[in-house]
Amino acid sequence: MSTLLSDKAISMDIPKDYDRPVDPVKDGSEIDNSSVQGRESAIENKSDRLSDLFSKYFNPDRIKMIGIGSLSVIAGILIWHYATKYNFNYFINFENVPSPGTVGSAFLVHGTDSEFHTHVQVSIKRILIAYSLAVILGVVIGVMVGRSRSARAAVLPYIEVLRPIPAVAWIPLAILMWPTEESSIIYITFLGALFPIILNTVHGVEQTPKVLVRAALSLGAKRLDIFWHVVLPAALPSIAAGLAIGMGVSWFSLLAGEIISGQYGIGYFTWNAYSLINYPDIIVGMLVIGGLGSLSTYLVRLAMAPSLRWKKTTH
Repeated sequence: MSTLLSDKAISMDIPKDYDRPVDPVKDGSEIDNSSVQGRESAIENKSDRLSDLFSKYFNPDRIKMIGIGSLSVIAGILIWHYATKYNFNYFINFENVPSPGTVGSAFLVHGTDSEFHTHVQVSIKRILIAYSLAVILGVVIGVMVGRSRSARAAVLPYIEVLRPIPAVAWIPLAILMWPTEESSIIYITFLGALFPIILNTVHGVEQTPKVLVRAALSLGAKRLDIFWHVVLPAALPSIAAGLAIGMGVSWFSLLAGEIISGQYGIGYFTWNAYSLINYPDIIVGMLVIGGLGSLSTYLVRLAMAPSLRWKKTTH
């Protein structure tokens, strides 16, 4: 009797659809549709970013421009090679110019030379110090001259008189003014970068659309707000151009100072190679100067790119 009652109790506890497969929807364990959609959206966004990146760096126009540039460089090297091979001497004399192969061999030798690395490091250090000072003073002076008539009248005559003076002409006075050769070279490099930055900053500030300034004033903006949110963003493209130009001119000024009064640096290395009649090293020094100048200018433009994103969206 007890056995029958226990069997009946067990049969009553077991649901009738025990053997039926469980429906996840009725069970309350369905998959969260929002999480699935979120993952799908993240995957789509990542795919869009990858496609945008691919189209940016591997679009047909960019590949075409890279191809044209590469062919141009190869053509120049071939002309150089054959001009030195056959001793071209018609208006331009290539008889004493080393061939590309000779220069390449010398470049590989200096690539493992610690003294050559020291020359490069010293030049980069001088550029960093002088260019940083020129950026700070150049932008500040340029903004003051562009925004204030009094500052323009007081500062612009000095700029117009000093700007045309070449870096080489500053060397004797710099040696007399500064206590060490290092400080005189940095001073000459600083002057080379300063004037392009000032002039481009002045140009950018002066070209700020007056309608934007009047609109900000009508909305109750203060002069400091107008400067930060209207004048400075409008002047940034011109300031960026001045920073890039200033970097290139600073390398030119640095090399002039190193050639005349330096004991280390890539300019001194190049001039010393000429003094020792080491023609391959002259070309090596020139190529390193060009490479460092191009790289530093590219880095300046790359650093300014985030500040100029608004300009791309308006075109």
